[in-house]
Amino acid sequence: MSEAKEEFNKHGYSADSIQALEGMEHVRMRPSMYIGDVGVRGLHHLVYEVVDNSIDEALAGHCNNITVIINEDNAITVEDDGRGIPVDLHKKEGISALEVVMTKIGAGGKFDKDSYKVSGGLHGVGVSCVNALSEHLKATVHRDGKVWEQEYERGKSLYPVKNTGETDKRGTIVTFKPDPTIFQQTLEYSYDTLASRMRELAYLNKGITIHLVDRRAKKEDGEFEGETFHSEEGLKEFIKYLDATREPLMNDVISFEGEKNGVPVEVAMVYNTSYAENLHSYVNNINTHEGGTHLSGFRRGLTHTLKKYADESGMLDKLKFDIAGDDFREGLTAIVSVKVAEPQFEGQTKTKLGNREVSACVSQAVSEMLADYLEEHPDDAKTIVQKVILAAQARHAAQKAREMVQRKTVMSIGGLPGKLSDCSEQDPAKCEVFLVEGDSAGGTAKQGRDRAFQAILPLRGKILNVEKAMSHKVFENEEIKNIFTALGVTIGTEEDSKALNLSKLRYHKIVIMCDADIDGSHIATLILTFFFRYMKELIEEGHVYIATPPLYLVKKGNKKSYAWNDKERDRIAEEFGGSVNVQRYKGLGEMNAEQLWDTTMNPEFRTLRMVQIDNGTEADRIFSMLMGDEVPPRREFIEKNAVYANIDA
Repeated sequence: MSEAKEEFNKHGYSADSIQALEGMEHVRMRPSMYIGDVGVRGLHHLVYEVVDNSIDEALAGHCNNITVIINEDNAITVEDDGRGIPVDLHKKEGISALEVVMTKIGAGGKFDKDSYKVSGGLHGVGVSCVNALSEHLKATVHRDGKVWEQEYERGKSLYPVKNTGETDKRGTIVTFKPDPTIFQQTLEYSYDTLASRMRELAYLNKGITIHLVDRRAKKEDGEFEGETFHSEEGLKEFIKYLDATREPLMNDVISFEGEKNGVPVEVAMVYNTSYAENLHSYVNNINTHEGGTHLSGFRRGLTHTLKKYADESGMLDKLKFDIAGDDFREGLTAIVSVKVAEPQFEGQTKTKLGNREVSACVSQAVSEMLADYLEEHPDDAKTIVQKVILAAQARHAAQKAREMVQRKTVMSIGGLPGKLSDCSEQDPAKCEVFLVEGDSAGGTAKQGRDRAFQAILPLRGKILNVEKAMSHKVFENEEIKNIFTALGVTIGTEEDSKALNLSKLRYHKIVIMCDADIDGSHIATLILTFFFRYMKELIEEGHVYIATPPLYLVKKGNKKSYAWNDKERDRIAEEFGGSVNVQRYKGLGEMNAEQLWDTTMNPEFRTLRMVQIDNGTEADRIFSMLMGDEVPPRREFIEKNAVYANIDA
């Protein structure tokens, strides 16, 4: 990297300086260009890149088992039983093919159409990028009866590829340790984050077995913590997993798997009694959360086929208004997965599929699948159409409620909620609003805030659980109307009712500030559920945060310190020595304005946690489980995840 900087200083911005930063050095200088960021997401993305190589082998029919190990020191090992990366001499580069794959950006079998027709990580950056961002990486290849090995430091090989023995196994083993000079925020891997991605990959690639092992934790029997993910039915099982806490309207999952015009298409869908639409789409195992042509093809096929069936059944004859596309998707959970040889990605985060030909392929597949199912299951077909009619009636009621919110939102400052204490700053990028539970805490927050850029909106008790409410009830709810109006965002038109117009957003930081207890957690979850279902764009663009008020104030004489958990409280008490006075904050209202500012609202000292959606399908499942009707899975989740919990499900 120093050579690149010297080059830049000597010649300025020239062709030479561009050349100097090519390849591995450029990855190290601009890592976020390759893996998104150098925080928690980027750290986990390294694992996905290595696993993608093994998945490619599986897609090509050469690999059945993949093992991912989180080692004691947070190094990662990924092992597969594929063919093993070739080790013979690469004619063009003059070095082993293994070294080329590991040290040259853009190298690899996935660019050779004869090796891989479809590649899971095609828009990814490859194992060479992982190598560049690791302080140490070791590659071991079992191939043709021999074991080959090479090690690297920060992307550079330490010695030529060497033969270290004989073997009757085959496959590739990659062990890497992320570079702490790149990943300065954290080097600790989250088991749950890796588990949800491995589970997803197992569903998306049926027949493959993925083992996840965490060597940092042992079970009671002395074995390491871990899980094995394997699916025989693919997306059908994925749908059942996602919808496990929702009440189904039908006995079977409607599914299709096949090839249309050379594009492999897999679709699974089911209707439930909820009011949410949950569509998840994938291209080459990548979650395309911005959608694209495959999702528009699904919607078109679904709407056309269901509308045709409903018209022919005569069930719409008494309806006095037209049915819209949204009505066909209320209470629908669906997954669309396509494999595309050369995907074109668009959108803000390059997760929107742009290939036009895919739309017709998916639309045709869905039309055929659904027409067959409706014909063979007349009772289910009738139930689905009745659900659609109810959705249409509710939409008309919701439209009136939505127009009321719209009118309030676009009014002048006088139209803002009475309880909102606004700030004086006019630039939304500098403004933040705190959503606070109750008038008591709201009053303290108003006194403690900086009026220049901090606004306070007190919420009365627990807001509506939108997971169980029809949309017109959501828009009629007073607290939710206040949130919409205070934020200044407008809701999409009837034709595009899921879209949110953020151009008039009045605050770029929306901070959920609740008590640090079970009730506070419940209220925060209710607000997050509302944002996830009705204002997901706010989360996706990084506007939603959670404040972290302290649980304890520890005092001894003139010394005082705040603690955010029991361990911190005990550590501070030990530091102070002797007998200390510990005050437990049961709510924000128990703090005075100065304490609330010092600990929770002052940008210099506070800790805000940005709400991020790492895995859309898993987030959908967790919200439906936490906020739905099924008690046992919710109890189990809370017991597993809560540090303290008085469970009264």
